[in-house]
Amino acid sequence: MFAAVCDPRLEAEHVFDRLMARAAGAGNDRAFASMIATRAAGGGALPPWLGLDLAAFRCLMAHHFPGVSPDVLSAVDGGRRLAAARRDEREELVQLLLAHRAEVSVSEVWMALVVAAGCMGGDHLWQDLGLWSRSELTALMGLNFPSLAARNTKDMKWKRFLYKQLCEAEGIQACRAPSCEVCCDYHVCFGPEN
Repeated sequence: MFAAVCDPRLEAEHVFDRLMARAAGAGNDRAFASMIATRAAGGGALPPWLGLDLAAFRCLMAHHFPGVSPDVLSAVDGGRRLAAARRDEREELVQLLLAHRAEVSVSEVWMALVVAAGCMGGDHLWQDLGLWSRSELTALMGLNFPSLAARNTKDMKWKRFLYKQLCEAEGIQACRAPSCEVCCDYHVCFGPEN
């Protein structure tokens, strides 16, 4: 069972350690372990099962963390479901991510679905996903969606970057400034995410 610990960060670290002890050695093990651990401790903004359906979440667990205790399911099954009005938006994000995946692997499909679900949150993407730093998100993007990550040459905040990519694909100019460098909101899109 998951330990009942008063400090959510300690609880998340405990869950993370348990997951990593069972990790399969796949590229996304650490990222998924961080997300699951944060979610189990009540953090992040991901819906139940990281935004996957239950069957897909079970497959993810068997693939990345074989033999881990099934109690992890109850630790990540609560919370808000994705609003029906945002399903099309999420699907567009999934398609964008999948168009840039590194290779054809089920883990990248799961990651695309989870990242798109994280984009529905209201904070920085790394926080909504339950990652512990922005650098984890940057590594995740580079590993899973390298050609898309390579486009973020000026270190734009990831959620803004993804939505900007969607707008550009549709021919929508969302910003009024002629370039990011002269925009009065430059600090909103670029810079540290604390």
